[in-house]
Amino acid sequence: MEIVRKVNNKFLKIKNKNKKEKIDIVVNLFFLISTIISASFIIIIIVFISVKGIIPFITDNNGIGSVNIFKFLTGDVWLSGTAFKSNLYSVGFIIVNTLYIALLSLLLSLPVGVLTALFIAKVAPKKIAEFLRTVIELLASIPSIVYGLFGSGVILVFVYNFADILGIQSKGGNSVMATVMVLALMTLPTITAISEVSIRSVGKDIEHGSLALGATKTQTNFKVILSSAKSGIFASAILGIGRALGEATAVSLVAGNAKSGPTLAFFETTSTLTSTMLEGLKETTGIDYDIRFSVGIVLMVVILLTNIILNYIKKKVGNVDVK
Repeated sequence: MEIVRKVNNKFLKIKNKNKKEKIDIVVNLFFLISTIISASFIIIIIVFISVKGIIPFITDNNGIGSVNIFKFLTGDVWLSGTAFKSNLYSVGFIIVNTLYIALLSLLLSLPVGVLTALFIAKVAPKKIAEFLRTVIELLASIPSIVYGLFGSGVILVFVYNFADILGIQSKGGNSVMATVMVLALMTLPTITAISEVSIRSVGKDIEHGSLALGATKTQTNFKVILSSAKSGIFASAILGIGRALGEATAVSLVAGNAKSGPTLAFFETTSTLTSTMLEGLKETTGIDYDIRFSVGIVLMVVILLTNIILNYIKKKVGNVDVK
């Protein structure tokens, strides 16, 4: 009602203004409506997922019985019993797997992405920098299914052969390691692009001041430039881990979709919240279908809490206010 009142007030103000003022009010009104529409989509998605996801916990699921929310959030086996005939679902181990894999992929992609961004922004000649910048943009635009197919055809073979050399059975290459490598490859362009923009935004006076004080180019790049751009670099890490947490298709092709856990060993199969959701959406009715929306609620909460924590750390590390 408050939004409707504001819109009505905008229309009333237009009548009493001159032409230029009317144009400004109309443009502002257009922006307001656009914002409302954008926010509405988010609200609709949250409401839809929440309404569907709460069904297994508040109904008897056609005589099977309601799902125990505590066991659902803390269990170490996805389903004890037969699908559509049991209510013993659990995602506790999957939450651990998801956070573990996302963190490992970030630890792999962040250093590489930041160093690549530093090279493009401060070291590479102009033409080479422009070429590499275009390559990074192209990598960022590749669909996730393509990364998944690459992972399935190349990374799985690499992991399988590597495990074989070590004398370890890797179950065809489907493993934590393969999943981490695919996610690191997917998040690398995002981290690189945002970090490179942040590094280029550092004022020249800061760089020149460091050089004037006797620091070498390398010392200036690592101790001054990266330090000044740390807020933007941390923002790239937040977006990178957000993509890692939300990726489904590529992960499903290389993870192995383990049904119990948590799985921490590099060569063991694993599963994530997104791959678990994707795996069960082939059905249209019943508890095994509805529970996937419950997993979606958990995923939204995990992403929200992760972003809150990372933004808090960013505020401390970057010495900036995050709104």
